[in-house]
Amino acid sequence: MSDQKRDFPVVCVGGSAGGLDAYTRLLKHLPADMGIAVVIVNHLRHTATLLHEILPHYTKMPVELITERLTIRPNHVFIIPTQRDLHVVDGEFQLKPISKPRGWPNVITVFLRSLTEHWDGKLIAVIVSGYDGDGSEALRGIKDVGGITIAQAPETAEAPGMPDSAIATGYIDFILSPEGIAEEIAHIAREGAGSAVTLFA
Repeated sequence: MSDQKRDFPVVCVGGSAGGLDAYTRLLKHLPADMGIAVVIVNHLRHTATLLHEILPHYTKMPVELITERLTIRPNHVFIIPTQRDLHVVDGEFQLKPISKPRGWPNVITVFLRSLTEHWDGKLIAVIVSGYDGDGSEALRGIKDVGGITIAQAPETAEAPGMPDSAIATGYIDFILSPEGIAEEIAHIAREGAGSAVTLFA
């Protein structure tokens, strides 16, 4: 993929318990024609994900389950499969066996770090409902490359542990409801056409 096609916003949403509520509320309020890609990085250890079947009811964007070397495209929603770490290389998704098979997964952290190393445009990391603190360790790296970080307001999350951990790092720019997150992403897309955005749940 040429560099010219890797300058659009990428929104990666990674989450855990309560994530479905956050994803649906966010997507319902996110315009489908902003030229961004949404990547949902969700914790599922053993059960196959059904998000690619559920979420099309809440967005006009096509929703795809990620497969090896699938090209990242704007105006699409991409879903991580179960038991895989997700990376991005040359504008394509790369799937690897999960690197932390026991304990709380760190799939959000792994993907955020891959983006900081291999995506050319601006990044936005959004941490929403979930347990533990996946994603928090990568927030400083997002800031170091000029990215924007957003946490779901804990009082709007079914499981506030993950947003709380993100906020505690001191590297969060905005603390918003899922609807507010959608509004902020739309604002960023309008103001920074040609940048890259990443959203995490």
